[in-house]
Amino acid sequence: MQLNTLPASRGWFWIAEGFRLWKRNPALMTFLAFGYLLILLLLSLMPFIGQPLATLLMPALSLGVLNGARGIARGQKGSPDLMFSGFRTNLQSLLTIGGIYLIASLLALLATGLVDGGLLVEVMTGNRRIDGSLADDPRFTFAMLTGVTLSTPVMMAYWFAPLLAGWHHLPAPKALFFSFVACVRNWRPMLVYSLGLFLVGGVLPGVLVGLLSLLSPTLGALASVPMPLVMIPLVFSTFYPNARDVFGDAQEVLDAKHP
Repeated sequence: MQLNTLPASRGWFWIAEGFRLWKRNPALMTFLAFGYLLILLLLSLMPFIGQPLATLLMPALSLGVLNGARGIARGQKGSPDLMFSGFRTNLQSLLTIGGIYLIASLLALLATGLVDGGLLVEVMTGNRRIDGSLADDPRFTFAMLTGVTLSTPVMMAYWFAPLLAGWHHLPAPKALFFSFVACVRNWRPMLVYSLGLFLVGGVLPGVLVGLLSLLSPTLGALASVPMPLVMIPLVFSTFYPNARDVFGDAQEVLDAKHP
């Protein structure tokens, strides 16, 4: 396993490489992306245990999406069973990662109660709706900022952990640790990558739909329907170039000379 420290420009490269990866097999990437989201949604709808179960299984499902993207990058045809391929490799570590992520996320959410008296917790658990009075409450705004601040290192520790457990067979604590270190060492390209995804996946589609709506409301409405069907798989397609560039892949190495 190698851990590369990359320049900021690589953040945009991951997005461009993800677009090229998606073009090689859009059907499979669409199936993997929406299959992943659908499974998590169905699991979360189960009473009492749904949300914890979805979080526990999320790393294994994430690894399945990465396995599918890696297969496309290697020129393999792939098949729908790749969605569950993550359950066949180091499953114990993957489940442990999901458990640690669940506990850490809950602790970050509960910690916001120290600044707003539990308002954000009530909103996140569906026990309260956001209304005008809540939106104007400075305690609620500060709690949201606190939640983002506390959950960011949790997300950094999780980001690469599933692939480190699945591809490099690291135990959960090491996978989480090296994921966090990788994000810290590559904060510049990760920042460019995050901003790029926001621009490509959110701002540009919104602008396009808005312009089409000015020409014809019907045309804008029609364009808004297939947009997520394209943009969501495109975003998922960028995860593999991101992981491969930071940690390398013995059989599929990116051309580092390409900006």
